[in-house]
Amino acid sequence: MKSVLIVEDSSLVREIAARIVKELGLKPIEAGTPAEAIEIFKAQTPPAILLDWDLPNFGALDVLHGVGVLTPEPRPSIILLATENDPQQFTLARAAGAQFHILKPFERQTIAAALAEAGVLEGAPSRSDRAAS
Repeated sequence: MKSVLIVEDSSLVREIAARIVKELGLKPIEAGTPAEAIEIFKAQTPPAILLDWDLPNFGALDVLHGVGVLTPEPRPSIILLATENDPQQFTLARAAGAQFHILKPFERQTIAAALAEAGVLEGAPSRSDRAAS
């Protein structure tokens, strides 16, 4: 079973994301801090990460750098979770290795589409498929 690492400091948001990931047939792995996320990467490499942008202390860019250093190719698909639609933020995250982003509050369909677009979830419509219909 494919896994998805959820890096989110809010236990409620992490719980919701984990429930959605599980409902999609994937195994959620939860990290409440960036340091936990890096430790998880030392032990295993999930194919996808849902990464909160607004992490305290050790931020999302630090996690992205750590994942890049620790992870051999192929690197996991990284989906940034953001509260604001900030193009500069997304540009920084993309330059550091994030491929996708979704805005909070998110819904099951949004996570499913992002994971499908990342190639982690099969059979779910991607965002581009939904836009075409």
